[in-house]
Amino acid sequence: MNQTARQCNPENTRQRLLCAAHREIYERGFQAASLERILADTGLSKGALYHHFDTKQALGIAVVEEVIAARVRREWIDPLMQAERPLDLLAGLLDRKQRDADPANVRLGCDLNNLIQEMSPCDEVFRNALHRVLQDWTDALTQALRRARALGQIRPEVDCKQAALFVIASMEGCAGLSKNLQDIEAYRGCMRTLGDYLAQLGTPAD
Repeated sequence: MNQTARQCNPENTRQRLLCAAHREIYERGFQAASLERILADTGLSKGALYHHFDTKQALGIAVVEEVIAARVRREWIDPLMQAERPLDLLAGLLDRKQRDADPANVRLGCDLNNLIQEMSPCDEVFRNALHRVLQDWTDALTQALRRARALGQIRPEVDCKQAALFVIASMEGCAGLSKNLQDIEAYRGCMRTLGDYLAQLGTPAD
């Protein structure tokens, strides 16, 4: 596709803006993010930006709903919903997450957690958008753990919703702690400990 075709494709333009905005917000935070840097990164005009997003806030919310939420769905929700043995799948996802940890991601933290910490106290629209991502993730994990319990993978007395909340909170805490420490081994150790917790949910047979 040539440059003219890319410029004339509204969906392509929108996706380029979202991708560049996500990078800018991830690296600098929403409040420090610069629309000028986003436009410079994409080579697009202000007119193209404002055609798709009326305000900087609208662009940020779209990043939450269309980029971050899509990542959470791709990495966590869809695999959990499709798993035949959900507890095994979740344990594998956690193990892969710590083994494949990227120093750059540890340095910058989690995009979702960063925005929760930065924007939830000061912007209700952001807080609600971020809450929806967390709620969808929590619901999917709760359902997966309940299926695991029905399959006998998890002890019958386990409160699956509370366990789901704890797992997600611990994952986000691992990301935040290692970002502060700038220590990838701290992240890996924290995630391994979370894996140990998950194993403790299992029945003796597992």
